[in-house]
Amino acid sequence: MVEIDLSRGLPESAPTSWLGTSKSRTHADLVRSLRGFAASDTTRGILVRLGMARLSFAGVQEVGRLLGAVRKAGKPVVCHADEYNNGTMLLAAAGCSKLWLSPAGQVDTVGIAAQLLFAKGLLDKLNISADYLQVGKFKGASEPFTRESASPEARASLQGALGGVRAAWIATIVEGRRSGDDKGLEAALENGPYSPAEAVELGLVDAIGDLGEARSDAEALAGVEQTVARFGGSGRDASVPRGLVDIYRSLSGASAVGEPHVTIVPAAGSIAMSSGASPLGGSDGIGERELGRVIARLANDKSTKAVVLRIDSPGGSALASDLLWKRLMKLREEKPLVVSIGGMAASGGYYLACAGTKILAEETSIIGSIGVVGGKLAVGHALASVGVHAETVAANPDPLRANRAAYMSMLTPWDDATRARVLTSIQSIYDLFLERIAAGRGVAVETISPSAEGRLFSGAQAKQRGLVDEMGGLDEAVRVALDLAKLPGGTPVEIERDDMSFLDMLAASDVDEDDSGDAHRGVDALQTHARRVVVDALASAWLVPLPELGTFVGSFAPLLSGERALAALPFAVVLR
Repeated sequence: MVEIDLSRGLPESAPTSWLGTSKSRTHADLVRSLRGFAASDTTRGILVRLGMARLSFAGVQEVGRLLGAVRKAGKPVVCHADEYNNGTMLLAAAGCSKLWLSPAGQVDTVGIAAQLLFAKGLLDKLNISADYLQVGKFKGASEPFTRESASPEARASLQGALGGVRAAWIATIVEGRRSGDDKGLEAALENGPYSPAEAVELGLVDAIGDLGEARSDAEALAGVEQTVARFGGSGRDASVPRGLVDIYRSLSGASAVGEPHVTIVPAAGSIAMSSGASPLGGSDGIGERELGRVIARLANDKSTKAVVLRIDSPGGSALASDLLWKRLMKLREEKPLVVSIGGMAASGGYYLACAGTKILAEETSIIGSIGVVGGKLAVGHALASVGVHAETVAANPDPLRANRAAYMSMLTPWDDATRARVLTSIQSIYDLFLERIAAGRGVAVETISPSAEGRLFSGAQAKQRGLVDEMGGLDEAVRVALDLAKLPGGTPVEIERDDMSFLDMLAASDVDEDDSGDAHRGVDALQTHARRVVVDALASAWLVPLPELGTFVGSFAPLLSGERALAALPFAVVLR
């Protein structure tokens, strides 16, 4: 009996420590572990430990489907949770033959909704001017700063996408549970929370008991006497490469493979020029410099025969998105590039995704938000209200030219002429965005336009519009990559990790003076690492209970670094 522990979450990418990237319970790791369980003679059954985990919809949909394959092979798959929520119920219903719930737990299937935050009233009270412009009437990216509520277009776009996700959520759970009362179960899914006894009566779960009882039941169903933890533990790489840095890297989970293989590259979080550029810090995020370095290396790696880019991003910097798109298109010229969309590929996230040879997504993925926003917050009036006056002294005495010279300043708002110039610039970036999508998808811009202007779609809706090619998760994306690269089914699959450890930074900075490029890279990496440590310590405590706020602020962070155009999702949408 194999035990899979998802109680501590299932992130798309692994966190980085000072030793490098640690072995982690990532989505790609789990998919790779689950691939062979259905056909394995040694795996007699699976116990899934969910605890009170909060997991993304797209992730649990694929995991549930893979567990369902084990279940269809005649092997028991038993789930235990202290609490089932919208996401973990989706996983358990699709993949598990028996659902256990703790006696003091509950089932929180309550339906799907999004709550939007609007700060215009606060900004008005603080006398802060919000200068934001957008291209795309459904984009809505400026609305949290410029409106008290959602515009009809933004609301309709979000509601339509959530409606598609809801339909897939209900259909998957009803089909998986096979309760005999589909209508009753469908109604119950949006009327929780339920006590354990109510959940059993409604057919949402099968048994009530603690983890030990569920484990004993799973062992009895599988006809075994022992359960072995295969995921969620703290295993170590048995190989011992030479060199101090390689030894520590092996302890932290990295490996090198010289034989032909497919490489999975996780790309999760907001997009910036550098993953250390966000004021929120942390190793989460897609940095043009970091991901670009990985893409360039894989393009030249003869043993990497195909690449699967796993995207879960609300977007961010338009500049970084375009630079990465060009790198990905060059990679695509060398070998197949298959994109697997996780929770979302919105705005800049889809900017990257459209470079794929093939694009796959789950029905519950959020896709689209093709548009551009730009702007700034001007605090001059706020400072004036407390006695601080800002005055602009420009080299050109013409007032129009003086305002233009200070257009990047947060002390003064834009005048009408500057606003018009900024809008022209943003429009050109939007036009480029459409051209990039058209080139990546191999269609005319006119084909893309009806799905642009900031509209949001579920994965199924995106497929109907030609924004994705197939429905499926990471496992299906790997199969497509193997097929495109004409590789056999048993070809190894490697997971790319951010292996720029603290020791690597030291090694990069300890070089000869004539190797200035590597020296600067090492110094930059050390500075970035130092910023992450300090900012993480200050910011993480208040962001833990507000992950949606962290996601939203992260995608808008490039504005604080001087950029004026974003390809970012207008709202923080986290489906659980």
